[in-house]
Amino acid sequence: MTFSIVFPGQGSQSVGMLSALSESFPLVRETFTEASTVLDFDLWEMTQSGPEEALNNTVNTQPALLTAGVATWQVWLSESGPVPDILAGHSLGEYTALVCSGAMQFSDAVSLVADRGRYMQEAVPEGTGSMAAILGMDNAALESLCNELAQGQVVAPANFNSEGQVVIAGHKEAVSRVVAAAADAGARRSVILPVSVPSHCALMRKAADRLAQRLESIELVCGRIPVIHNVDVSSKSDPAAIKQALVEQLFQPVRWVETVQSMASQGIENIIECGPGKVLCGLIKRINRQLCALPVLDSDSLHKALSRIADKGDN
Repeated sequence: MTFSIVFPGQGSQSVGMLSALSESFPLVRETFTEASTVLDFDLWEMTQSGPEEALNNTVNTQPALLTAGVATWQVWLSESGPVPDILAGHSLGEYTALVCSGAMQFSDAVSLVADRGRYMQEAVPEGTGSMAAILGMDNAALESLCNELAQGQVVAPANFNSEGQVVIAGHKEAVSRVVAAAADAGARRSVILPVSVPSHCALMRKAADRLAQRLESIELVCGRIPVIHNVDVSSKSDPAAIKQALVEQLFQPVRWVETVQSMASQGIENIIECGPGKVLCGLIKRINRQLCALPVLDSDSLHKALSRIADKGDN
């Protein structure tokens, strides 16, 4: 095994995303048109013109990022990009990976993640939850601090993004307590994130229950390419097990550091990020400097990534 493709989650969206790629490849617009038919509104127009508040609404962000990732994957294949050995996605990106593996139909996934966003938003009233990035702190010390300062509320690590970069989630007051105490506990910096939905923590259990019911109506099959799941850093072939992993992902932390380490241990040398932004490339380089991580978000970056994989004989 030598190369994998990964897909970003929420936070990578921006108004105008993939506009440059769409100018060179009509497939991008075609993929968004398909998603728009499912959603019954013009998803491409929203991603290109905004307003930003609408795109950042999780009900819209999730299908927008899913569609952007699938569109970029379709462009990769159309340019004779080889099929990777492994797929993975960060949070919402796991759904993109499942579509690209062939485990889930694209139209089903678009509808599903829009509902997922709605369930998440409705599970925690606006202003109740919060998330914060804690930089430069030992994981065990951070978990201990969360336990100490929960005080009957929820606060816990939600994303293990890279060494020394962990996002916590929970009740707004509890997150604020941890942020206030983090510097004295060894953190280099703490930043409250501009989100209203505290993902990947116990506050999402109600949303997870609704997602489990919704997944009963979705047909899943064993994909053609292994997908590493966020919740337990393993790939699954049984559709029921895949659904369970998606349900648990909603209230369990994203184990991204271990995901990247798992790829490296399986012989992966090159990782391509398909979708808007370069967030995952930055995290991957911090996790393992021996890995080559390249984004695909426009024509130039696409051909650079294709050349890298061809040069390494990965096809």
